[in-house]
Amino acid sequence: MSIFHQLQANQVLISAVLGFFVAQLVKFLFEYRTTGSMDLGRLLGNGGMPSSHSATVTALTVSAAYCRGVSSFEFAISFILAMIVMTDAIGVRQETGKQSKLLNKMMETDFWKMEDPDLFPVKLKELVGHTPLQVMAGVLVGILVALVAEYGFYR
Repeated sequence: MSIFHQLQANQVLISAVLGFFVAQLVKFLFEYRTTGSMDLGRLLGNGGMPSSHSATVTALTVSAAYCRGVSSFEFAISFILAMIVMTDAIGVRQETGKQSKLLNKMMETDFWKMEDPDLFPVKLKELVGHTPLQVMAGVLVGILVALVAEYGFYR
């Protein structure tokens, strides 16, 4: 069996990858619907609704449960990874986004009275973390993707 066929047969991997891309597509469409502009950067960017990180690890975890069972080490590893990713997305990364907004505002007003404007040549990325709602939307996307993979492609 070729490596392509082996990868294609790996339901857990395919579910996780699809979870990421479906969430990114939903994020792009959601952004287009709310702003009316097409930002192609949203197809690969982080932050926003829904969380693609949460969708990815949820699809991974649910697929591991279907394929290997909830008593397997694959499920245990993916479950712990999912918990870490989701708490990080809500907590640490959201705070980083808030700090970026504050630093960008300070740079705009020349808070430090810098003589050299090239010290901070670009704005910091502000859309970094997720709200709990964005994480939960990602979880729902991940569950749906894993269910579609299980019942639509692999059964």
